[in-house]
Amino acid sequence: MLYTRIIQDIEEQIDKGRLKPGGRLPSIRSLSDQLACSRNTVLKAYEELEKKHLVYSVAKSGYYVVEAPMERRTGTGTNDVIDFLSAGPDKAVIPYREFQHCLNQAIETYREDMFTYSDTLGLPSLRTELARHLRDLQVFAPPSRLAVVSGSQQALHLLVSLPFPNGRRGICVEQPTHPAMVESLRQQGVPVHGIEITGAGLDLDRLERLFRDEDIKLFYTVSRFHNPTGYSYTNAEKRRIVELAEKHDVYLIEDDYMGDLDSDAKQDPMFAYEPSGRVIYTKSFSKVMLPGIRLGLAVLPDFLLGPFEAAKFASDLHSPVLTQGALEIYLRNGLFAAHIQRMRSLYRRKALLLQEACRKHLPASASFSGALSGFYSTIGLPSPLQASQLIEYLKPKNVLVDNARKMFLPEWARDNLLRLSVSQVEEARIEEGIHRIAEGIRELLGSRTRVRFI
Repeated sequence: MLYTRIIQDIEEQIDKGRLKPGGRLPSIRSLSDQLACSRNTVLKAYEELEKKHLVYSVAKSGYYVVEAPMERRTGTGTNDVIDFLSAGPDKAVIPYREFQHCLNQAIETYREDMFTYSDTLGLPSLRTELARHLRDLQVFAPPSRLAVVSGSQQALHLLVSLPFPNGRRGICVEQPTHPAMVESLRQQGVPVHGIEITGAGLDLDRLERLFRDEDIKLFYTVSRFHNPTGYSYTNAEKRRIVELAEKHDVYLIEDDYMGDLDSDAKQDPMFAYEPSGRVIYTKSFSKVMLPGIRLGLAVLPDFLLGPFEAAKFASDLHSPVLTQGALEIYLRNGLFAAHIQRMRSLYRRKALLLQEACRKHLPASASFSGALSGFYSTIGLPSPLQASQLIEYLKPKNVLVDNARKMFLPEWARDNLLRLSVSQVEEARIEEGIHRIAEGIRELLGSRTRVRFI
């Protein structure tokens, strides 16, 4: 059929670089005249190309080629830095052009709504689309229970301060945990209790004692791809944590900020075991998509909707409307689903390379963690080596790593833990970076007469 030949011809032109990313396709009228066919034939071909996410349409302007993910450089190039420090999405797969298309469409589609005040809890159309999206993550909730927030961190900060029906004030957090959460707790001055998370998960007996004996309002937990350890709870562990929370009247904040990266359809969030309100579910689009859009969501119980909306109103009135509209279009058009498939494949490859490199190069006295998300992992340093010393040693070697000390509550602080993220590291350079880290560990341990351990 003629429309399939049009599709094949345009795909070939894109593959060979004759049609550039962002380039405009011939108008429907001009191509139909050129091929002596109906405009509907050309339109059908363009719509099929759009479904394949090869082109996108802009109202009253035409069809344009989508910018494909950049190919990673295989050589060292001019920048020799191996960056295990930065934790944003891989720059090679950030969907700049696709989201630009969605921003343009949002302005055209919702012109009267994009530049005025909006609903505090988010655009109704986006909340409806988010509710559909969450079903694929086994989170079933009506749009009325969803709040759009300026990054999931805003939801966490607001929830810490709100009163709960159990009348308690204390917060329990995994140790280590996200540094922004540690800072939020410090600034708000709430009582905090820590519980260690290791490569084997939590001590659930200790967690129950904390729930039973301490004044705990909330337990904040990252259920999948924990920051910084990379640990993911099993379904049995998640179900047991929910049972303990119900038994001792503790609420759970489940931060599932990277749940989209989980390719195992059998893995459920904690929310699936208690969707009526005991588990408050939050997620973000920062780590898996575009950090700069600062959008996340919270699934709230009915009793919190009013207080949360008031707190959100006092904080920023509402999250940016233009990016909300663009995110709705990005989700609705299937662009996010296609993007996540690329991300899952990329980070899984990086995770396997990282684990293989750690097993091959790290000394036996060091430990390492990780997960198949490939995003975060830790390296535990042998005594008496401190993370700050190794970090300074590695800088002239052009290797950047993060000190996990800031991810602990003061009474839990450790000086011997590195956090690594492979999101900004080229696949071909992961082993090289781990090799340099391993050399640094051996060099510092073998030079104690020249290194002063504090």
